[in-house]
Amino acid sequence: MLARPGHPHDDIAVSQAMNQKIDSGFIGSCTNGRIEDLRVAAGILKGHKVAPGVVLKIVPATNSIWNQAMDEGLIRIFKEAGALVSNAGCAGCAAGQLGQNGPGEVTISTGNRNFEGKQGKGFVYLASPAIVAASAIAGCISTPDTLPSKPATFEKKGTIKAAVKEKVKTEKPTIAEGTIWIIPKDDIDTDMIFHNRYLTITDIKEMGQYTFDNLKGFEDFAKKAKPGDIVITQKNFGAGSSRQQAVDCFQSLGISCILAESYGAIYERNAINAAMPILTYDPESLAAIELKNGDAIKVDFITGELTNKRNGKTTKINRFYEAQLAIYKKRRTVISRKLAVGRDL
Repeated sequence: MLARPGHPHDDIAVSQAMNQKIDSGFIGSCTNGRIEDLRVAAGILKGHKVAPGVVLKIVPATNSIWNQAMDEGLIRIFKEAGALVSNAGCAGCAAGQLGQNGPGEVTISTGNRNFEGKQGKGFVYLASPAIVAASAIAGCISTPDTLPSKPATFEKKGTIKAAVKEKVKTEKPTIAEGTIWIIPKDDIDTDMIFHNRYLTITDIKEMGQYTFDNLKGFEDFAKKAKPGDIVITQKNFGAGSSRQQAVDCFQSLGISCILAESYGAIYERNAINAAMPILTYDPESLAAIELKNGDAIKVDFITGELTNKRNGKTTKINRFYEAQLAIYKKRRTVISRKLAVGRDL
């Protein structure tokens, strides 16, 4: 199997990409830089040479693996095949110096991700160590049992096309207006927000119905909450585990924002990264506008101005900080259509 450039889940059979010209190969990363991976690669490379015009980069995952590969003679095999061997580490998979590709280049890699820009500026197929080693010898995508007697040669004759996404930005609202749910509790943890018995649910559309069903007194929250509603709670909201569902369940319901005195550190980062609007407040600020459960309020994320629409009273809470606002706006990017971009073969 392979994953096509740009999407690690866009998997196909190797046969569908056979003979695709490559410029480089990468064997390494936390997923495929183990000693058993290096043994597989060495077994295929032994007695062969990397194809002219192809650069094969091999990076053992850890120093102990590197030393073991040396002791077993694997490093010598890689050297004799014409591969580059680096010090241990993540290398190209984590934007390291060895393993990155250039604009328009095609790489076949054992890394775990191939998003645009993840491993350089070119196109990255994901494959097993065996496929990468065989392809480096062949000069094109190949398998160990279909190695040609001579490496492939290519003439400039066309383009390779890869699907990329055109990003069309639309403005995300920076003001929320909705009915409030006041939940006067500290330390509401992620098990109370989204219990671990639902962790197998991965479709965000299904998550909302389980929100707060393990929070005493609010078990029916999901049935009564309406899109645009706002949750107001107290200290250390989202303490506990790092489960993303505890953030996504509110987005599933259409909750427009959450106000709390403070948040669990992991929860805060998860929410910001997911563009879920969360803000903090000083209890005295909220007391000044005499909020009651069910009031309609207006919150300005940029200025921090909060208005109780029932009585017209206004106060200030902590506004979005600069990085939070930038992430929030960027995550609004909408994918409208796919474009084809070309590179010369």
